[in-house]
Amino acid sequence: MNRVDTRRAVHVVAAAVIDAADRVLIAQRPTGVHLAGGWEFPGGKLEAGEERRAGLARELDEELGIRIENPRPLIRVRHSYPSRDVLLDMWVVRRYSGEPRGLDGQALRWCPQDELAAADLLPADKPIVRALRLPVRLTRAETPDYCVAELGIDAGDARMRGFYCRDIAQGEAAASAGADFLVMRVAVPADELEDLCRSVPLPVYACGIDLSPAWALGATGVNLIDATPA
Repeated sequence: MNRVDTRRAVHVVAAAVIDAADRVLIAQRPTGVHLAGGWEFPGGKLEAGEERRAGLARELDEELGIRIENPRPLIRVRHSYPSRDVLLDMWVVRRYSGEPRGLDGQALRWCPQDELAAADLLPADKPIVRALRLPVRLTRAETPDYCVAELGIDAGDARMRGFYCRDIAQGEAAASAGADFLVMRVAVPADELEDLCRSVPLPVYACGIDLSPAWALGATGVNLIDATPA
C-alpha cells in the first residue's frame, strides 16, 4: 500500500536582498543545523499567526541586522526533504537600511544574478533563480527568458511561460496548466486580485494598478503590455 505523506509544511519567509550593483545576497547554513553547509536565500520560519511581511522583516532584522522597506512578493515554492516539507515564501528586497551581517554565525556572499544558477543553493531555492529573471514591469510579451501567451498555447521551448487571464478562474486554470507566471489582461477588483495571489503560488502581474498597491495585494509586478483581447 502506498503511504500518503500528510506532513504539514514548515512555512519559511525568505528574500532575495539585492544591492545597488544588482547582486543577490545568499547565506550559508551554519554547522549543527538542518542542511548545514548549503547556501540559501536569507530568512526563517514564520511564527504562528504572524503576517508574512512582518515575519520577513523580523527574520531579516534578526538574521542580518537590516531594516527592510516595501518588499515585493515573488513566488511560493513547496519542496519535500526527507525529514520535512518546506513552503518557501519568497520576496525581493531592494530597499533596506543597515549593512547585512551574519548575526547567526552564517557566512554571507554577494552573488551576481547571472552566477546564481551555479551557486550551491539548496534544492528548494533553485526555482527562485528563474523567477528572479522576471521584470517588475512587464512591457514585452517575449524575451530570451520568458514569453506570454493565451492559455493553451505552448511556446515550444524552455523559457518561462506566462499566460494571460481575466479573473480568478482563468488564473487558477492557467496555474493548473503549468504556467510559470500569470498576467492579468484587465483590471480586477482589489479583493479578487488578492484572492488570486493568495490561491496560486506563482508570480502574478496586475493590470491597471500601480506597483505599491499591487505588491500590497500580493502581486509581483504590473502588466504594461498593450495586449489586444482575443
